[in-house]
Amino acid sequence: MDIKNEILKFCSSLNLDLVGFIKCRKFEELKGFLKERQDLNLQNEFEEEDIEKRINPNIYMEKGKTIISIAFPYANLENFENNGFSIYTKGEDYHKVLHEYLEKVCGFINSLGGSSIALVDSNSLPERYIASLAGIGFIGKNNMIITEKYGSYVFLGEIITDLEIFEEDKITLQESMEYKKCGACTICFKECPTKAINKFRKNTNICVSYLTQKKELNNNELNLLNGRIFGCDSCQLKCPYNEHIEFSNIESFKVKEFMKNDNEDFIINLNNKIFKESYKTTSCGWRGKNILIRNAIIRKFKLKKESIYNIKSESSYINNYIDRLL
Repeated sequence: MDIKNEILKFCSSLNLDLVGFIKCRKFEELKGFLKERQDLNLQNEFEEEDIEKRINPNIYMEKGKTIISIAFPYANLENFENNGFSIYTKGEDYHKVLHEYLEKVCGFINSLGGSSIALVDSNSLPERYIASLAGIGFIGKNNMIITEKYGSYVFLGEIITDLEIFEEDKITLQESMEYKKCGACTICFKECPTKAINKFRKNTNICVSYLTQKKELNNNELNLLNGRIFGCDSCQLKCPYNEHIEFSNIESFKVKEFMKNDNEDFIINLNNKIFKESYKTTSCGWRGKNILIRNAIIRKFKLKKESIYNIKSESSYINNYIDRLL
């Protein structure tokens, strides 16, 4: 039996058509790159400091032989309405959705006699690099994985298995960093509002997507949000590879009704019950409601030039930001 082909057929039955297999190995070639990022203070608080955990998949499965990389498209037409939320946040929380899909694939692998584990943001592995090695797509100058069919609008998940069904790497680190498929294009550099991405490296500490999630903002960072409530798509929206994409057929990523609104007051007046029923179910809910409320107030005042004088909060955290804006 051709186990790899059987896995591909099973994935296809789940409408997953971007699946790749690489050897489960230590990614020693990334050690110098990651160490340099640390030395230059380019990492943010969400990145794992222990480089070994970032390059060694056998930490997660000691007897792992193969890493299966799977891409999940999430964009659909309604995603692109600008209400301050990044495209990826508007459907069901992708952590939950991907985990459910990957567990189905793991169950199938186990039925074939293998052992496997599913990984969705529960690890520190370089998933974009892994996806590029597996032929899912290529890493663009914007540091995103870009696929031929869905552009950069994909989530990534991994499965580690003890089955030896891997293929040869489709690209080397050196080739990946040459950005040949981007050519001379620098649109993402120009579109990035803080120049967090440039021809040399990416500084995640000034990435606006990171700033929208950061608990404390200085006055300069507060101004840089420019109406964003959660996430930033500037480096994706005008990428030529995203011009003629196919939309996702994953039902869970359809835009939730409340996410179709451009209504800061709805967010500003959130209570715990409504938050749990709405934004908590999305990919931006993990940070808590106060971050969303803070950013909605900033959007209302800075972008829409609307009054915030009458906003009163039980949270000293929120009131502090109102006072700073006024």
